Amino acid sequence: MEGVDYLAEERKKAEFDVESMKVVWAGSQHALEVSDRISKLVADDPAFRKDDRTMLPRKELFKNTLRKAVYAWKRIVELHLSEEEASRLRFYVDEPAFTDLHWGMFIPVIKGQGTDEQQQKWLPLAYKMQIIGCYAQTELGHGSNVQGLETTATFDPRTDEFVIHSPTLTSSKWWPGGLGKVSTHAVVFARLITDGKDHGVHGFIVQLRSLEDHTPLPGITVGDIGTKFGNGAYNTMDNGLLRFDHVRIPRNQMLMSKDYGITTIQPFQMLRFLCDFPCCVYLSHNALKFSVLLLSFSPLIVVISLSFGRSCHFPRCAFSPVYVTTLYQNGVKKKYLDLKMEVETSNDMMLGARKQAMRMPIIQVQELFLYQGMLYNGHFRYLRVSQVTREGKYKQSDVPRQLVYGTMVYVRQTIVVDASSALSKAVCIATRYSAVRRQFGSQNGGPETQVIDYKTQQSRLFPLLASAYAFRFVGEWLKWLYTDVTQSFVPMVAFVSMSLTLVSIDNVNASIDAFVYELNLNVESYVEVVCSSGLPELFAVYVPACTYEGDNIVLLLQVSHEDCLPAWNWETASRNCCLYGKNRTLMQCRCNVKKAEDWLNCDQVMEAFEARAARMSVSCARNLSKYANPEEGFAELSADLVEAAVAHCQLIVVSKFIDKLQQDIPGEGVKRQLEVLCGIYYLYLIHKHQGDFLATSYLNPKQAALANDQLRALYSQVRPNAIPLVDAFNYTDHFLGSILGRYDGNVYPKLYEAAWKDPLNETVVPDGYHEYLRPLLKQQLHSARL
Repeated sequence: MEGVDYLAEERKKAEFDVESMKVVWAGSQHALEVSDRISKLVADDPAFRKDDRTMLPRKELFKNTLRKAVYAWKRIVELHLSEEEASRLRFYVDEPAFTDLHWGMFIPVIKGQGTDEQQQKWLPLAYKMQIIGCYAQTELGHGSNVQGLETTATFDPRTDEFVIHSPTLTSSKWWPGGLGKVSTHAVVFARLITDGKDHGVHGFIVQLRSLEDHTPLPGITVGDIGTKFGNGAYNTMDNGLLRFDHVRIPRNQMLMSKDYGITTIQPFQMLRFLCDFPCCVYLSHNALKFSVLLLSFSPLIVVISLSFGRSCHFPRCAFSPVYVTTLYQNGVKKKYLDLKMEVETSNDMMLGARKQAMRMPIIQVQELFLYQGMLYNGHFRYLRVSQVTREGKYKQSDVPRQLVYGTMVYVRQTIVVDASSALSKAVCIATRYSAVRRQFGSQNGGPETQVIDYKTQQSRLFPLLASAYAFRFVGEWLKWLYTDVTQSFVPMVAFVSMSLTLVSIDNVNASIDAFVYELNLNVESYVEVVCSSGLPELFAVYVPACTYEGDNIVLLLQVSHEDCLPAWNWETASRNCCLYGKNRTLMQCRCNVKKAEDWLNCDQVMEAFEARAARMSVSCARNLSKYANPEEGFAELSADLVEAAVAHCQLIVVSKFIDKLQQDIPGEGVKRQLEVLCGIYYLYLIHKHQGDFLATSYLNPKQAALANDQLRALYSQVRPNAIPLVDAFNYTDHFLGSILGRYDGNVYPKLYEAAWKDPLNETVVPDGYHEYLRPLLKQQLHSARL
């Protein structure tokens, strides 16, 4: 029945203020207002309808996506939307399109790696959509191994040009979104060659198609790679292939970051330092004295902010392994820190500082040095990464070549946010339908039991609901880390972003896959799931995240490489491992849980995850130390290293969820519900990875059983709030794209209506009846066209 809210009774059970939880989910009141307004704008516009996209042939589907993308841009211009509002509009249109790569990669890479001149030339054109760009890095033969790319860019000093060429079939660019049919330009990553010398992978801006008739330019072969998994889903995107046959571009189209000189830090601005393992840093500048401990904690970054009471010159700092280089007006002074003398004192100082509630952001890290650079108006700006002179001379600063992949870092941190969005959509659909659907349990003619009331369903559903919130909060933190700190620590952010990205990718894809499976158990037919739930589309759209910024396993190995490979002897292991400074304690401590409620103690939980991560990392380091060649040991122990990396990633997510609970969270009952969800999240991880916790001897089987008991108790607490908790996502029915996940719960009539809209039901008698079915039924097979 139209207008009836079949989930109204569920919403009345809420034990918290849903509107306040919406603000928490959105990040701020402003963000909620923008999202609410833009999502409704999209949902109310029939031009953005998407209920038919699974039924369209590929060509029509792609053309329809072009129409929507261009119409979206038209509305952005007409409504004078801000960059934030425009981004939200593209998000709520909810259809992969060439604009994703244009705004998400092409523009950011020029902003991040282009010179002032390059930005002035290309960005105005890109912002006005007068050119459309993509990001051409992955090749047919190389994806995760960026250093193995084969496309070449050879400098010709006679013409002051680069010659872009695809020397082999495997050097063909393969997969970039927006490349196949739409993009006029691309940032192409190729091996820079000057005077016969290979300088590694660099970025170049290359025009691909004519701006007059859109035909490929001479020497360029470009096309679509073909139909992908899922009927609609990513088939709306023109993922492409690209080959170059000695294509020439001007020298000034090589991306070269801008450099800045020494600047003065203004009074009371913040100066950030980075250290790779525990030490006590003592800085002195005239009357200013400040002593602080930099502590490496899990694989996080340690960022310490110091306030200076007056202007002072401090443009360079580096730790390798630990030293401070300071430029004063009268010269340079360098102070090396003797770790052997100061480590124990540092640990004592840290304990004292924490007791005094000294709130220092503790974020995980395993970089062994901070790259040189300049402070610029309180922010760090990189020196010019590399350049080729008119004479063909290659110049490179001390800044690491990894900066070329800065856009990948940006994308990786957005993947975490996307993971939360994808998972929350799936959770919302499954939770609402689980409340609508009833099966078994009726007695004396009463109603059957709601599927959501079965503990088996709760055990599959509620951990994923908790995971959605967990990834939302860790995504907020990572976004802050990227925007606020990335100017200083891009390589470090790359490391942390990589860690979080892969764990969220793994969880989200596994979760959505599980949703399709669990819904199969609870619907009348497979058709309801495939055609109407929205889950297959959701899965197919998000699953490319498993590979498009590097394969999950490869990324995990990179994390473990940074964490354990430098620690291939025990002495180094104890220092470079994740929790040096606490290792001795964590290797010896035992779980103190005596009753189920003890698992609600956040300090106890953090110790459990820290001990697990530390012991797994130390175990890997010990095993690595048995190999004379660390790379050989790394290859042999790769499976163990991946598991250790996962433990570190999960520690980060748990710690960020717990950190969120330390904040002042307004709204009646809101904080309590987040505490319940946090408990479900970490207890589910303990349950799922009991083997790790037991194998490292941190907890015993009885304590593991108590964790399961408390987990079941939390399921009962979240049950009456399940529907309100997914309502807090504030998703419109248009955005969910699911009949099973409708806000009003009016599922069955809408399923019936949707069935008759399928093209197969356009005729009563199917095509092929006279050719095949009638001869079969009449036993006239000899005359049938088989």
